[in-house]
Amino acid sequence: MKWANLEKYLINFLKEETYKTGLKGAVLGLSGGIDSAVVAVLAKKAFGINLKVFLLPSKSSSDNSITDALKLCEKFDISYETIEIKDIVSGYQENQNSNSLRIGNFSARIRMAILFDQSAKYNSLVIGTSNKSELLLGYGTWYGDLASAINPIGDLYKSEIFEFAKFLGVNEEIISKPPSADLWEGQSDEEELGYSYKEIDRVFYELIEKRRNPEEVIKDDFDKDLVLMLDKKIYQNQFKRKMPLIAKITQRTVGIDFLYPRDVKL
Repeated sequence: MKWANLEKYLINFLKEETYKTGLKGAVLGLSGGIDSAVVAVLAKKAFGINLKVFLLPSKSSSDNSITDALKLCEKFDISYETIEIKDIVSGYQENQNSNSLRIGNFSARIRMAILFDQSAKYNSLVIGTSNKSELLLGYGTWYGDLASAINPIGDLYKSEIFEFAKFLGVNEEIISKPPSADLWEGQSDEEELGYSYKEIDRVFYELIEKRRNPEEVIKDDFDKDLVLMLDKKIYQNQFKRKMPLIAKITQRTVGIDFLYPRDVKL
């Protein structure tokens, strides 16, 4: 892939899709991970001083994540604000007997609620940071980190994000550390999944880009368990990639099939 062309395209995408709404700026949550780092660099080039970046650490956030996010802001001259969410999360979770997954998902939704509130404050759009691998896996929090107004990297696989980050000059500390949603202490994406993103993306390329069925892919000596797991996850988590399903009662349901009368050509 020609990274320079991609960079130019995504910067234009961010500008055009934002300006279409009548807004001029963007709001972004920066975690210290590679995905939000790539989007932050692109958004800085697209919006300049009209980019508002927020660090939203919780009790489970690692010190390294915060340090890496701050270093990225310093390197690319990105202005930021830190808003601690641990008191908000603790206040709700105190009597909930929650496990780490519930707390992590709740934290992700609190972060997104704050970002959307800040977007209203600054009259800006919330920019998403989920990559294609995560979207296909359903590896994100519904209405948490998966929620946004526009997403510049949702059609890039995780393994492509690593290469793109190098091209953009993202800090080496961010590129080299194990991928993590940082939902709880010590959490690692690849450990949870049992496979590396490189292995996962190779299978996704066969299933998605080449539109091959699992049986065909398995015959080419791909790991059978991995292929079947990914095929299942694609369909199992499809609901996370769609708008809420509305029961169709009238001819003009307000949903994906809805058109304004002026858009209908008679």
